Amino acid sequence: MVEGVNANSNSDIAADVVNGIVTDAVAVGSDIVHDMASGKEVFWLNDKLESVVPMSEMAGRKFVYIRAAQNRLLRFMPYIEKMFPETAGRKGIIESELLVIPEFSDEIKRHNPDFAGRILLKDDAHLPIAGSVKARGGIYEVMVHAESLAMKAGLLKATDNYGKLDSAECRELFAKHTIQVGSTGNLGLSIGIMSSKLGFNTIVHMSADAKAWKKELLRKNGVTVVEYEGDYSSAVAQGRKLSAENNMSYFIDDENSEDLFLGYATAALRLKVQLFKAGIPVDETHPLFVYLPCGVGGAPGGITYGLKQIFGDCVHCFFAEPVGAPCFTLGMATGRKSDISIYDIGLDGVTIADGLAVGRASELVCEAMESLVSGSFTVCEDKLTEYMRLMYQKEDVFLEPSACAGIQGLLLQSGEKMKDYIRKHELTDCMVDSTHLVWATGGGLVPDEVRADMLGLTQKDM
Repeated sequence: MVEGVNANSNSDIAADVVNGIVTDAVAVGSDIVHDMASGKEVFWLNDKLESVVPMSEMAGRKFVYIRAAQNRLLRFMPYIEKMFPETAGRKGIIESELLVIPEFSDEIKRHNPDFAGRILLKDDAHLPIAGSVKARGGIYEVMVHAESLAMKAGLLKATDNYGKLDSAECRELFAKHTIQVGSTGNLGLSIGIMSSKLGFNTIVHMSADAKAWKKELLRKNGVTVVEYEGDYSSAVAQGRKLSAENNMSYFIDDENSEDLFLGYATAALRLKVQLFKAGIPVDETHPLFVYLPCGVGGAPGGITYGLKQIFGDCVHCFFAEPVGAPCFTLGMATGRKSDISIYDIGLDGVTIADGLAVGRASELVCEAMESLVSGSFTVCEDKLTEYMRLMYQKEDVFLEPSACAGIQGLLLQSGEKMKDYIRKHELTDCMVDSTHLVWATGGGLVPDEVRADMLGLTQKDM
């Protein structure tokens, strides 16, 4: 496996940045900023992490909000089952498997003999409909908007069978409205597929790093794709602007949406049931470590919020980012949150983890995670590719590179920073009974020929 912590190092640029831009703009965190600017892997621990009580108010939000989101998803089950046959086995519930990955785990432990605990994979890469974690938040926010419009028009009540949303009257209503979103790919897929199915006019504003196959899949689903030469933030800003000019348009804002956040948070309720059915406890002597890939932060932020509501101090959540686009780590480590961009330290955001190619973290998520997230880390490009291929080789599970970022967290347990974290939280004696959950976030809809190319295989070999 790939060893070492340096990637794409450019010490001259880093020195200029730290001595110039960073010195002017950032009061703290210059060492870690220097490393990020150099393209080095970093590991940041949150010294503002607070103790929380499950099902209490956290970051200004109450547990009841997650319950309300879960109830809405349940109301939509008849419609989802009717319109998306792949969900029929779960009666319209959009959920992924919790996978035991023994051969991959053995490989991790072979290279890290001191690793203690059980390793699992939360396979959101193969969530129905959208093939990524974005099926949680993206589809949920489309549901919120559709339900609101139908209720205001007198076409729907909360006690109705929501299968009626496919009626001619509802489709005629939705056809008068537009849904827009800015995306690097996976959020656009989830919102585009769901919105189009309901009958909305749908526009996805896509940044330059979005994959061609994702744009083509959206167009096949009747979605209008607008392409930009700029990055994710540029696509979001332009989409937001154009949507504001149309009073029949609704913009789903990945940077600031409470509904997206809560849609992701419901994952915690489902995971609790899956862990219980698997006989895996999460308590003071059985800690749960979760490693979540992070772009703008909505998905990992929402999931972390939900997990802390369910498990409190017994769960420890870490965000994972590529070395080329560490926007969350940069914002939190410097204390600048969304007020600093990776471009401010000389990075260009170019990464094979296209779903994580974001220059500036979400203000909403940074604020919410200030006291809840345990830390974050970055991973170099070569490792993302290696982890992707190793997961496929050992477990026959395909993940796109961005979905592999969390795997890096498994290798941090033997490092001094994680050892310090474990000692600080008095977990040393119970690490043998710990569970380590890698949250795989995308890859389910990648075409076979693209998969083969990414894995270095022919389609016949897959």
